[in-house]
Amino acid sequence: MAGQSRKWMILVATIWIQAFTGTNFDFSAYSSDLKSVLGISQVQLNYLATASDLGKVFGWSSGLALMYFPLWVVLFMAAFMGLFGYGLQWLVIRNVITLPYMLVFLLCLLAGCSICWFNTVCFVLCIRNFPANRALALSLTVSFNGVSAAIYALAGNAINPSSNELYLLLNALIPLITSFAALIPILRQPSLDPLPPDGVKRDSLIFLILNFIAVLTGAYLLLFGSDGSNSTTARLLFGGALVLLFFPLCIPGMIYARDWFKRTIHSSFQLEGSGFLLVDDEDLELHKEYLTREASSNGNGIDSPLLDNGSSYNSLSRLKSSDEKEGCCERVLGQDQLVMLGEEHSVRLLVRRLDFWLYYIAYFCGGTIGLVYSNNLGQIAQSLGKSSSTTTLLTLYSSFSFFGRLLSAAPDYIRTKVYFARTGWLATALLPTPIALFLLAAYDNSTALHAGTALMGLSSGFIFAAAVSVTSELFGPNSVGVNHNILITNIPIGSLVYGFLAALIYDANVSSGTGKIIADSVVCMGRDCYFLTFVWWGCLSVVGLACSVLLFLRTRPVYDRFERNRISSSQLY
Repeated sequence: MAGQSRKWMILVATIWIQAFTGTNFDFSAYSSDLKSVLGISQVQLNYLATASDLGKVFGWSSGLALMYFPLWVVLFMAAFMGLFGYGLQWLVIRNVITLPYMLVFLLCLLAGCSICWFNTVCFVLCIRNFPANRALALSLTVSFNGVSAAIYALAGNAINPSSNELYLLLNALIPLITSFAALIPILRQPSLDPLPPDGVKRDSLIFLILNFIAVLTGAYLLLFGSDGSNSTTARLLFGGALVLLFFPLCIPGMIYARDWFKRTIHSSFQLEGSGFLLVDDEDLELHKEYLTREASSNGNGIDSPLLDNGSSYNSLSRLKSSDEKEGCCERVLGQDQLVMLGEEHSVRLLVRRLDFWLYYIAYFCGGTIGLVYSNNLGQIAQSLGKSSSTTTLLTLYSSFSFFGRLLSAAPDYIRTKVYFARTGWLATALLPTPIALFLLAAYDNSTALHAGTALMGLSSGFIFAAAVSVTSELFGPNSVGVNHNILITNIPIGSLVYGFLAALIYDANVSSGTGKIIADSVVCMGRDCYFLTFVWWGCLSVVGLACSVLLFLRTRPVYDRFERNRISSSQLY
């Protein structure tokens, strides 16, 4: 029981780490001041935003570090990267030191790399301590990464609401302080035995309670995260946010009260243990066994070698059930189709899959646009004459991103009642992005700006959190570390391309006479500054939505086959 309590302490520690290390989400809060101090153009400012995202390209270095150093050492290496990267930027923006533009670019890159290292530490902790509920642990902890901007906005208002450069100082110090707070639980990691079935169900119930607490936290930050009416109120609100973040520490007590919760709540939800995949590893093995039996019963002489990585590549046509149609559309959708969920893909096989590139484009034209939008929020608000609303918009985006990440766990909770392929959920999550962008292009009032920001946060948050599980289901859980890092290369590419497009349109409008001198920096004022940007982004997001729908149509048969085999196996065993 003590070991079980300690694993929940580790989960709370990962929640703290994630909540305080999403420091790239508050770039818009100080980007205008950084632009003014450095005397750079909008294009050059976009390169600094891209530098933070480029840290994801070097995310693999954290996995390499874990091969040679203990987990807590990697945690503090990440913390000191952030301290150095953000701390020196704070000194630059305070005019304490002067650094060339290229060195500031490298500092942004270092700070972005620290975020990836923090994420890797959290992923490893969740996977090690919650093998039967990895998807639930990952979605919960990753969700708190989305509220970082709201928490930092509260902290900034509590200390000095008129100081935008304060965000850089907080970005440098708070993750380091959090690392010290998380050190003891990490050092006392328990050695856990496999959980019995009733233990898996009990953990699922606790995750349900934690998600409820998370919803309360998100609602609190959404309502009060940008309230800076006075410093006393802001400090009380920030203290309330910290209380909500510490509230999960009562989980060890909930473990001892599990019998009461099981009688009153658990029976009505009928939760099952959820693995890193849609179901746990045992269900996956039974699924593979059923596929082998099905292939053998079709008289094609296909046996276990079908399940090898290479031999199953073009085997779908031999696994067609008798009730499937062979029309023109079906042949197009069925070309190079996946045979089963959880099949391991090497890098060589991955890049040959049409499904991977559909997935890549859907992410590139969906979640990545949402991230670039958040990076430009400061300039968007400024161009519309709403600079004072920047903190409110950041809080709104952050809070709805948080709710979107929480919703990514919905397939695991309602699977026994409503079954829907996770790629279908992904397509549904992409729908708000084009709606938000065309809304922003059509109207330039505060209502449209707030509604569009909320929709962008909700959509991108869901995609960011669901992507790990989708990658593991489609291309193999054991290969997810490599394959998912290949997938998220679209983030720095998209950050560069989309940000560069927005910056070119922005600077072109400045040159055409809509520029205005503010704090020794030329800024664009008016609706035209981002109108074409929203139109272009909206059109590209429609392309991403179309690719996600096509991916869903192509993968729906394999998800349906997986679910039929799971139900059959549960009846037999």
